[in-house]
Amino acid sequence: MRIVIALGGNALLHRGEHPDAAVQEANIDRVTTAIAALAHDHEIVITHGNGPQIDLLAVESAADPALSAPYPLNLLGAQTQGMIGSLLVRTLHDALPGRRIAALVTHTLVRADDPAFGHPTKFVGQAYPHDIASALARERGRRIAADTTGRRRVVPSPAPERILEAETVHELVSGGTLVICAGGGGVPVTADPGTGALTGVEAVVDKDLTAALLAEDLKADFLLILTDVPCVYTGYGTPDQRPVLRATPAELRRGDFPEDSMGPKAEAAARFVERTGSLAAIGALDAAYEIVHGRSGTLVRPDPPVV
Repeated sequence: MRIVIALGGNALLHRGEHPDAAVQEANIDRVTTAIAALAHDHEIVITHGNGPQIDLLAVESAADPALSAPYPLNLLGAQTQGMIGSLLVRTLHDALPGRRIAALVTHTLVRADDPAFGHPTKFVGQAYPHDIASALARERGRRIAADTTGRRRVVPSPAPERILEAETVHELVSGGTLVICAGGGGVPVTADPGTGALTGVEAVVDKDLTAALLAEDLKADFLLILTDVPCVYTGYGTPDQRPVLRATPAELRRGDFPEDSMGPKAEAAARFVERTGSLAAIGALDAAYEIVHGRSGTLVRPDPPVV
């Protein structure tokens, strides 16, 4: 079975932890254990989030006095793909001796006229008090919005249209290579309509939607979205919280999940199942093997045929 695994952005750097390299190197063992159990019997493609890592690089770049301007987000995203990819390759190499493993810097094509460019919603970087955030907005032309920790920069999150290296990934996987790609949703680029020339853009693509598109392109049998909760819940964090163990795409969409947490994961799972007729699931990293074998998580199956 061919499985595309989407690792949550906090898989290597948990909430509240210091963003040190040693912390992420220690956390990678837990990720490797979960994936290796599946890799013995299945073709595996790994995608991953990069929220904590790109936040750290954005803050460092903005504060670096040697730079005349901070690095653009597309280049910072490429840096996170290299770092996280290297960590995964090294640990999986030890856990799966003899298995070919490759990390691929991946680019995601987005539309230059995507409405998201006019309505940025994706939080990046650290939180600031109101006065400092307002000053940064004036000086650097940034959009600022409030979240639960303060006021932070928001950037566009355009929809993924195509993963440019999808054919290469397909060839590698078909040849027996475990591939790590599309990290952080892929490096966002637009294409010139006349020449096809690529240009990096100041945006962050949702990694779960990119994973769903990649899984569709690869004709995957299963899309596995791993996060830090055991399954999808309705009314999460309230007295009415209830687990969702089985759902169709239509049922999942009726859950009206928050756009800054479970919403994109639910939409990605629903979209993949609708378009392919294959299965998707959402659940906890440590239960990856059990989720694929139907013993944990939220399983998303096709809507029944209309008769």
